[in-house]
Amino acid sequence: MKNIILTGMPGCGKSTVGVVLAKTLGMQFVDTDLIIQRQNHDVLWHLIDRYGIKRFEEMEEEALLSVTETEDTVIATGGSAVFCERGMKFLKQTGICVYLEVPCGELKRRLNNIKTRGIAAAKGMTIEDIFAERSPYYEKYADLRIDCLDRNIEEITEIIASGTGGING
Repeated sequence: MKNIILTGMPGCGKSTVGVVLAKTLGMQFVDTDLIIQRQNHDVLWHLIDRYGIKRFEEMEEEALLSVTETEDTVIATGGSAVFCERGMKFLKQTGICVYLEVPCGELKRRLNNIKTRGIAAAKGMTIEDIFAERSPYYEKYADLRIDCLDRNIEEITEIIASGTGGING
């Protein structure tokens, strides 16, 4: 089985769905945000504050490109990973890319503090601004799009598994 790469806005459930999906399908799980933190010895929001967005995006691309020698792995990417063209093309060579879609209004409800969440965005950007900027990129890389509104983790997992050939496939 190939890898399953999860993309979407912060707060859409990539990490949570990723863990459950990996357990359900007997796959490995990798979270590229955690790779960034491990490689750079700090939490995301500190890295963004300290080095700025441009350097953070370089760190993110390094993390994406470091996911090598993986197969049968669910990969949860950071919300801004879609800006890393080389990294996304690299990951897509290894599997199917799934966009977890959540409407902007629901994301606003889920995201209380975008600063401590470690969201790479220019100062003053709102959730609406970030959503508008990133949505075309999520759509560009998506092999499969899933509307996650009003669906629980198990339902989303089942849709991804059936859509990727992951259950008995």
